[in-house]
Amino acid sequence: MEALLLSTLAVAVAEIGDKTQLLALLLAARYRRFGPLAAGITVATLLNHAAAGWLGAWLVGLLPAGWAPWLLAASLLAVALWTLKPDAMPEDEALPSVRSAFLATTTAFFLAEIGDKTQIATVLLAARFEALTLVVLGTTLGMLLANLPVVWLGQRFSRRLPLRTLRILAACVFAALAVGVLLESGNGSPKG
Repeated sequence: MEALLLSTLAVAVAEIGDKTQLLALLLAARYRRFGPLAAGITVATLLNHAAAGWLGAWLVGLLPAGWAPWLLAASLLAVALWTLKPDAMPEDEALPSVRSAFLATTTAFFLAEIGDKTQIATVLLAARFEALTLVVLGTTLGMLLANLPVVWLGQRFSRRLPLRTLRILAACVFAALAVGVLLESGNGSPKG
């Protein structure tokens, strides 16, 4: 249950002000249909985060004993710092030329998430917890919690969010996860 809750919280907070949230706003303005957009975001996130989670669980098994907590903590701290930097959607980035709102949303979200901080967070959380399904469900739920209100309420809602405060909160969540990893590992030095 801890994996589900921490994954949901970490991604929901980290997603605030992210480029995919801006993409959700653009798609909402273009298609003005909540159902297909919500379904597209859900499918794209599940597919993307399932692949990322599987990768994280697989990679942690390849590391020499004692190194995983240190590499994981360093990576979580890097994501914490990355979270402090606001994302911006390039002006010339066009929406896919797919007619269906669902297909356009699924395609755009899947591609936008590749290499994004929430995808990397999913890799790291899957490496941290031995509960791949709960991590993927949690990170997907976090994405939905952050993006569906933007789709539903539009630009007026997103302008009222204290984005700087939320980025700092997200950075603190990832930093706390890094500290937790080190404390759980017994603060021992890496052994190889």
